[in-house]
Amino acid sequence: MIDPVALDRGLYRLLYAGLAGVLTFLLILPIDTMPGGLPGPDLMLCLTIAWLHRRPDYLPPWLIAGVFLMLDIMLMRPPGLLTALVLLGSEFLRARQQVSVETPFGPEWLMATAVIVAVFVLQGLAFALFAVPGGSLGASLVCAVLSVLAYPGVVLISRFGLGVRRITPGDLDPRGLAR
Repeated sequence: MIDPVALDRGLYRLLYAGLAGVLTFLLILPIDTMPGGLPGPDLMLCLTIAWLHRRPDYLPPWLIAGVFLMLDIMLMRPPGLLTALVLLGSEFLRARQQVSVETPFGPEWLMATAVIVAVFVLQGLAFALFAVPGGSLGASLVCAVLSVLAYPGVVLISRFGLGVRRITPGDLDPRGLAR
């Protein structure tokens, strides 16, 4: 017999991987062939942070690393750079996760903003340090600002569209871990 909690976790992990696949497909479509323009927000980073604030048990580190490595390869970014930075940011958030239903959105958004800005600033600095063509600190900062602005929309879609809700005290075992 399948444990309903394990089944729920597994289904949400598949949903996360499926959303990453759909988003990757949309990003590699040749819709805009003109050079230049603003980079868009990193919706997978926003989705990852939103889910980590609500249900960190849905996103183990191996899943986050696999999804972002796949994104790095498919989007022709330096393989592993953004993956490592997102994994560090997500583990930073997981270590500071307060399992509480009453955490307001404001502090959550500030913490998400700090992680998003840190990820993109470190990525821009690495691009500048190693003289990666096409990568600059300015483009990384624009992407960070757009990602921070897109975060509330991603949270709304995650909560009301996908049903990713915060952990309640009834979802915890006696050790305080999510069941």
